[in-house]
Amino acid sequence: MDEIESLQVRWIQGFTNNNIEFVDTKTVCYTCGNHICFLNLETKKRRVFRSPGRGIGALTANGNSRVFAFSEQKLSPSMFVYIFPELQLKNKLKGKAQLDYTSMTLSNSGPFLGCCSSLPDYTITVWNWESAEPLCSQPHAGQGVTSLLFNPLNWLQLCALGTTSLTVWNIEKSGSFHVLKPSVIELPKADGPFPQRMTCTTFSGLKEDKLHSSTTEPRSKARLTPSAICWTATSQLYVGCVEGFLLLIDPERLSVSVLLNPKSAYTVPELRKGNFQGLTLHKIGLIAVGKESVMRCLQIKGSQIDIEQTWQLEKPVTSVKYSPDNETLLLFSDTGQIYTLNQNQSEEIVKVLDVLSGNFVTAALLLNDMNICVSLRDSGELQLWSSDGTVLGSLSLQTEVTSLACCPIAHYAAVGTASGNVLFIDLNTEQQPRLVHQVNLYHAAVDHLIFDQEGHYLFTSASDSHIYVLDAKPSKMFSVIGYTVIPGRILSLSSWYIRDCEEVKVLALYAGQEDKHQDGSLLTVLSLPTRSLAGPDCVDRHGCLSTKVLKVFRYEVPSPLTSCVLGVDEIFAYCHKQKTLQQFQLPKSTNELYSQEVVQLKPRQEVEANQLSPASLLLSPHRLWLASVDREGLLRVRKTASIERYIELQCHSYRLGGIRSVSFSADSHTLLTAGFNDGSLICADLRIQGEDTCKVTEATKYSQSLAHCLKGMLNTENPILTALPVWGQGSPASTGKPEESEVSAGTSVDVREQDESAPPSNPTWLENKQEAVIKEDNEQNSEIKKNLREMIQNLRDTFQEMLSEYGDLPEQHYYLDVEEQRRVEAMAEEEVETVRSEIERDIVEKSYLRDILTRECWDSLKVKGRAIKAFHSNLEVKNYPLKERTHKELEDLRRVQNIRTIEKAVCSQRSLKESSSAQEEDHGDEGHVDQSSAMTGSFTSQLGYSNPYIYDQFSLQTVEQRINQIILLQDVIYRIKTAFNADFEALHTQKVHELKRVSDRNKHIRVIKLELDVTGELDVTGELWEPDLTDSEWPERLFTVDDSEIKVEKYFTPEQIKEEERRQLEKQNRLAAESDDYRKKALDDMMDGVLEVKKEDILKMEIPPPEFVLTKSNVHWSEEEKKVYKEYEKKAKDLSEEKEKYKKSLEMEIKKLRESIKDATKTFDESLTKLLEKKLKFTVALHQEELKISYLVESVHEEGEMRNREKKLKHQLEKMLACKEETEEELKGREEEVELFHEAYDSIVAEDKHLDREFRTEFLDIPSQMVDYLYKLFKRRPRVQKMRTQTDTNSKLSREPRLCGSLAPDGLNKMLKAMDELDASENMPTGLNSSIWERFCLFRRTKVECEQKVKLKALTLAEMQAFLHRRRDENKAVQQEIKNLSDALESLHKERNHLLKNIMVQVILQQGQVEVSTRGLTLDYTDIILYHRDVVDDIRSSIRNRAEQKIAYMVKCKDVHNSMIQLEWEHKVLMKQIEDLNEKARGIKMLRISKEEQDMTHLNKKNKISHMAKQVSFLEKSIALMEKTHLQSVQRRIKKIERINRQAAMKAKQTANLDKQLPDLQVTVAELRHIWIETAAQENEVAKREERYQEIIQRRNLEDITKTQRHELDFLWAEVERLRMKNFPSLDQLEHN
Repeated sequence: MDEIESLQVRWIQGFTNNNIEFVDTKTVCYTCGNHICFLNLETKKRRVFRSPGRGIGALTANGNSRVFAFSEQKLSPSMFVYIFPELQLKNKLKGKAQLDYTSMTLSNSGPFLGCCSSLPDYTITVWNWESAEPLCSQPHAGQGVTSLLFNPLNWLQLCALGTTSLTVWNIEKSGSFHVLKPSVIELPKADGPFPQRMTCTTFSGLKEDKLHSSTTEPRSKARLTPSAICWTATSQLYVGCVEGFLLLIDPERLSVSVLLNPKSAYTVPELRKGNFQGLTLHKIGLIAVGKESVMRCLQIKGSQIDIEQTWQLEKPVTSVKYSPDNETLLLFSDTGQIYTLNQNQSEEIVKVLDVLSGNFVTAALLLNDMNICVSLRDSGELQLWSSDGTVLGSLSLQTEVTSLACCPIAHYAAVGTASGNVLFIDLNTEQQPRLVHQVNLYHAAVDHLIFDQEGHYLFTSASDSHIYVLDAKPSKMFSVIGYTVIPGRILSLSSWYIRDCEEVKVLALYAGQEDKHQDGSLLTVLSLPTRSLAGPDCVDRHGCLSTKVLKVFRYEVPSPLTSCVLGVDEIFAYCHKQKTLQQFQLPKSTNELYSQEVVQLKPRQEVEANQLSPASLLLSPHRLWLASVDREGLLRVRKTASIERYIELQCHSYRLGGIRSVSFSADSHTLLTAGFNDGSLICADLRIQGEDTCKVTEATKYSQSLAHCLKGMLNTENPILTALPVWGQGSPASTGKPEESEVSAGTSVDVREQDESAPPSNPTWLENKQEAVIKEDNEQNSEIKKNLREMIQNLRDTFQEMLSEYGDLPEQHYYLDVEEQRRVEAMAEEEVETVRSEIERDIVEKSYLRDILTRECWDSLKVKGRAIKAFHSNLEVKNYPLKERTHKELEDLRRVQNIRTIEKAVCSQRSLKESSSAQEEDHGDEGHVDQSSAMTGSFTSQLGYSNPYIYDQFSLQTVEQRINQIILLQDVIYRIKTAFNADFEALHTQKVHELKRVSDRNKHIRVIKLELDVTGELDVTGELWEPDLTDSEWPERLFTVDDSEIKVEKYFTPEQIKEEERRQLEKQNRLAAESDDYRKKALDDMMDGVLEVKKEDILKMEIPPPEFVLTKSNVHWSEEEKKVYKEYEKKAKDLSEEKEKYKKSLEMEIKKLRESIKDATKTFDESLTKLLEKKLKFTVALHQEELKISYLVESVHEEGEMRNREKKLKHQLEKMLACKEETEEELKGREEEVELFHEAYDSIVAEDKHLDREFRTEFLDIPSQMVDYLYKLFKRRPRVQKMRTQTDTNSKLSREPRLCGSLAPDGLNKMLKAMDELDASENMPTGLNSSIWERFCLFRRTKVECEQKVKLKALTLAEMQAFLHRRRDENKAVQQEIKNLSDALESLHKERNHLLKNIMVQVILQQGQVEVSTRGLTLDYTDIILYHRDVVDDIRSSIRNRAEQKIAYMVKCKDVHNSMIQLEWEHKVLMKQIEDLNEKARGIKMLRISKEEQDMTHLNKKNKISHMAKQVSFLEKSIALMEKTHLQSVQRRIKKIERINRQAAMKAKQTANLDKQLPDLQVTVAELRHIWIETAAQENEVAKREERYQEIIQRRNLEDITKTQRHELDFLWAEVERLRMKNFPSLDQLEHN
């Protein structure tokens, strides 16, 4: 660019962070985007310094030395140190930080800088910024650190304030070697208690891993959160906490004192509710600020705090600090206000700067006044800025804003909100902007707002692709002219006014379906005339712009664009995909023709532009300069004639989002940029060269001409705008539109009610327009609608009549519109498919879940869980669900059994070798005892399911044995459950059979009832009892859904419907075929389907009366007829008697069946009761085994924990040993350095003494009196030296000698300057030669320099010796830690051995028995000391009283608990007794008493007792015999096991031999198999052929046999028919006879 020289920042506003520092006594500095602002507190002038690097990270300054330092924001950032006010770079520090620095601080007592890096290393480093050398560093120590602060009186102390911790770092030095040692300050717990003083923790002698472990160790209770720190004059720390506590920390003594406790009743009431956000110390007291709008001066005397003075503030402040001269107090608020207080001048707090903090959304320059700019913040704050960056006024809109545009024809700005409103702000009164109008256009955020160059229209767009055109004139009340719709999501808008054609063109970039979210490849150019657009020809009734006035031209570009602007018949665009800036030429036909066709555009020029997306472009008002901004924070300006050349300015930091928006002034010489997240606003000027004055002034001429053209419009519209009332406080009579609702307004206008309303309550302009059109149509066509409604009603009545008449017709006959019918059917089918797919998806999900649950909880069970219920009670017994044992469990079991077999074999062999034959028997007895004791603690052995491999409880010494014991006990549990499940399954099968028998008997009873019911004389009453298996007894039934469980109608597919119809048709055909069987039909009609009369059919038999009985009266009967009637009566009587007998027999059979059912079910219930008792025993045994397992698992866990603790202690011990080696090596090196330095010091001291001794020798040529006088002068020193020494001696700021790097040269220079006064000729003694005086002065100066060296060396030596002493203390501390770890390890070993010895043994004791040992009683009283009886009695009485009290309480609790348990148990017992008595009562009724039982009933009581005693003795003998037999059988089986083991060993040897022979045998077998396969193929073929032949012969024989049998059957059927006709003649034959 030939005309443009450079871009220069005019002013900058905003705050990036809350850090503000004094850079001298009157100037403060703070970060603003990519710049540092320097503000003079007196003149309020600002100075801007641009960062030489990429952004600004941490910032710090030192007002005493006028130095400020900051870090840049990039990978591997550097730190820069500058001096003020020269702004000259002193040094660039390159550290090891990889990402960023979180905090920095400068020391007041030297060129030292402390910094803390961010992740991943979190390193705290101390630098000497003069030499650019790091003095010391500590990695992994700065995690969570937010602030660093040097002790202003001692740079060797650095305080690190974290979010939850506080650490004081002591810098220890030995010569040029420095090291950081931490003292972690443990703050009091938040919930108390709060002691007056508590000690802290120091890690001076430990390494960084110890520190890291201590800082990252989780704490059980939350501690106080530090928020502000301040060093005191005694090198102590005031710490303010978020909870309102004020602490005093002494880093030297490592103590914390609570000065202020807001929870205490003695605290000043004003200090109970606040907290501390900032602290600073002054001579008048401690200045403290918090969340309240109050600043207090606290006077602290010991532990008492009084409020000395209080100042009221406008807003809460977050930071407070004094200037270097302690005169000016600076207060800073995170909302952007800076206040000062100078008590020497006034007690009033002065506001120096009021710039709100927060991010800027957008900013724009007023095109009609280049000196004013408007900005919007994300909080909804609208601000006006002057040409020098001063805030003129502000207006809080209290809503989320998105866009801004300034009108060129009036002093107002249009603001778009996130709720779709457009607000119009009057800016004529700069100090108090006003909201004068608003219109609701969208239900989404307003993305773009633009005016054309001469202010004819305002164009808006949002995400709904609607572009609204508003009249920009206040005289038109910003009325909405119309809208148009763009077919896509709008990405950018730009406009251009063509004065010659009086047209306004608007370019819209929008995204197509294939474009990404932020890119678009489609362009639309809208052309509107500037004439009035009122009337139906321009806008239709719904507000849409007519094609007569709106011309639309559509274009498409080859690559998607991010942003574009409209120029003079050309388009400038940025393509992020190709990283290029493109220029397109619009076709000339667009100015003449109007077409809807999409025209393809190709870039006329394309240059590289590596910018971070999203980038945006903007043309200057005179269309000759193009500005581009992006996320990189660079502002680039180009000439539109040559876009390949540009100048740039780094305005904002790319780490904080770069630039959000850019705006040109009316003369195009000023640009305004707003950052994304840095909260800064930058105004930059274009510096123009003066060679080509015509081109230079072209932009100015354009702005002047535009201002001249708009002057009249401005003079016309501004008064109208000023006359508009504040929105909500009234409106002119001419403006009564419905969208202009009123709200309250002022300097703070709340538009949230309108913004947050729903569309029905707050409709948009388009919705109001549509509603008005509908209302107008309703009013115009009301009569027509009324007639149509009557006609529709008549048609409906007619249709109802026809429907009732032709209601039987199919539904298809009622369809009038076939296409509509198909459309509705298609929609219904689509909805059905959607619902079906959702249902199928839901079914698949549920099926998958069912399969998982079934596989995990059902299929994986080897034995499914089920229950058995009693028939006549609520008794229920469940089995034990079991899973199949895994291969690993079986392998572990086999492994353990093999181990136990080997162990037993080893024990038996050892016992055989060590004992004789007699001792073997004793050993056998002991083995039996051991075996029985191994099973002590459970009833498993009594049940007979124990494992012979189980360990003795007293022999479980190692972890492996306990784990093996757990595996064996689990096997025992599995055996017990398996055994019970076998009995359970047998009883369950029995119940199933019993249910089948009950069902058969009930079926028989139903048949009998049916026979009895034939005659209508059924005497047996009562419902049949039909027991069945429940779901718990038959759980598989839960997986099957019966049809009765489905409550909805089943849906059948067309295929299923066809299949069901086919089945019904087959069934009908089969029934029809069966109905044609005349034989069966005749048999059913004549003999009820049977060939002979059974006994059961006797009840159906009836004897028909003679025919004459019906035709004649008994008077007309003949004798023969009377005889026949008598025979008839006799037969009828006999038949009736037979029926009665048969009926009674059936009734008795029913009773027997019912009694048998009852007896069988009761018997089953008794079996179930026995099974329940068995399960109780099994459950007890299982619980006992599980208790053993729990004890063993606990012991294994304890052993594992001890092992882990041992590993941890060993690891710590190894670390401490390594640390000891390092400290010893470092100590050795430091001792060598101290020795060498001590030698140098001794040599310098000797040199100093030598100079003192050589004084008289040096001046032998002068008289002795003069030599004595000169010696006095030789010993004389300047007064400054004495004052210095006294100050150093009496200093109480440090307990150890401290030496600053710049102290020695400064002290020597001052001393030499003071010596110049003593060396003056005025101090020369009279009578002394000047040459001798000069020689004397030179000698004395040499002596002084030597003394200074001695002092410097002495201080350094003292410092090195102190450092060496601390290292020795650290070495001792490490040795003590090693000793502690060794002791802890030894105690752990002892505890572990004790645990191995202290074995938990489970013993089963009978209740009510207490065993007392009589062993260990003392019988020898020779060594016993006698005490007075009263002493013993007193002790015993006190013990007894305490014990009685405790026992009484325990007994009381036990009695209550036992009583409750007893009552519950008695209740259960009584209930069971009632059930048992009922069962016994039912059983007694059916009891059959034997003869022995009858004899027992007749015996008296004594006889009964003797009889029972005989039976008991007999049973005892039987039991003893059985036990003896059992022991013998056990011994036999043991011998048999040993024999089998020997045989197994022999078999193993044989197996090994066979394994060796196996490969040869396999080869032989393979050869034989191959030979057999070859030879057997032919034999198989012959055998198959013979087999097929035999099958043919067999089939022929079977066919012959079938034919013969068919002939025989035909003959038999004919014989049957003949016999039937013979036995049962037809009626014709009877009548004939």
